[in-house]
Amino acid sequence: MKALITGVTGQDGSYLAEFLLEKGYEVFGMIRRSSVENLYRIEHIKDKIKFIQADLLDQLSIINAVKESQPDELYNLAAMSFVPTSWKQPVLTGEFTGLGVTRMLEAVRHQCKDIKFYQASSSEMFGKVRQVPQNESTPFYPRSPYGVAKAYGHYLTVNYRESYDMFACCGILFNHESPRRGMEFVTKKVTDGAARIKLGLSDALYLGNLDSKRDWGYAKDYVKAMWLMLQEGEADDYVVSTDKTHTVREWVEAAFSCLDLDWKKYVKIDKRFLRPAEVDLLVGDSSKARKKLGWKPEVDFKKLVKIMVEYDYNRLKKLV
Repeated sequence: MKALITGVTGQDGSYLAEFLLEKGYEVFGMIRRSSVENLYRIEHIKDKIKFIQADLLDQLSIINAVKESQPDELYNLAAMSFVPTSWKQPVLTGEFTGLGVTRMLEAVRHQCKDIKFYQASSSEMFGKVRQVPQNESTPFYPRSPYGVAKAYGHYLTVNYRESYDMFACCGILFNHESPRRGMEFVTKKVTDGAARIKLGLSDALYLGNLDSKRDWGYAKDYVKAMWLMLQEGEADDYVVSTDKTHTVREWVEAAFSCLDLDWKKYVKIDKRFLRPAEVDLLVGDSSKARKKLGWKPEVDFKKLVKIMVEYDYNRLKKLV
């Protein structure tokens, strides 16, 4: 089996590449030409991945990537994925996260419609939620350019599936974290910040809205769900979540307590980190994925926080 992964250097892409290599896949990774290589998440497996240079903004390069790799499965994980940045670069977000999906689907449609296609949809599409919890039938109400672009990519994937009889699935993944999470995300910012404070490298952590509620899972668990979707006999869309919600405050409290610290002494609110339009509550209903795919999360909230805190503490301890 051959798989092509866009976004292979990201958190999800790196775990998915590991997962597929363990299953004996030949893995191709689509990467953009860059003056600085960003392969640190896949450094340990980069010799096992065949890299193809292409860009979500360049249709011809995508067509050539699909032609060169001839994949059985294509996982489209690449996107401009940081919500706050989508407010500062809304047009670029639309190009990558929205129209980039169109270019990928067109490449598959014209090269080989037998390729099984996975689109990384997002719980951010639900935004100002219409119902709690959110499942595959919950209407979208995105609250950021990122969420809007993801909704476009989601609906387009469904449209191509129904219009061209393509095997195209959307995984509506709720927040999922890991030690490989980018430093700009609040979960990583907290675990890294707590570790720095414990080691005397910092004396405060500045955050935005502590009352936002999210459904946090472990990225390593979630990439398995992506693969399971493409093993089904029929293409469909699935919510992937832990079905439990926690506030940012709870994440902070759990992270600091792992290091025997009182978070209230160190965490300060900075209005710069508040979103123009906040998404207050996200909690999934993954019963369809659990029933049809036989999937379930293995790592719970406290264990996930502990994994990330211990990783960041050990990483930063080497600098002291």
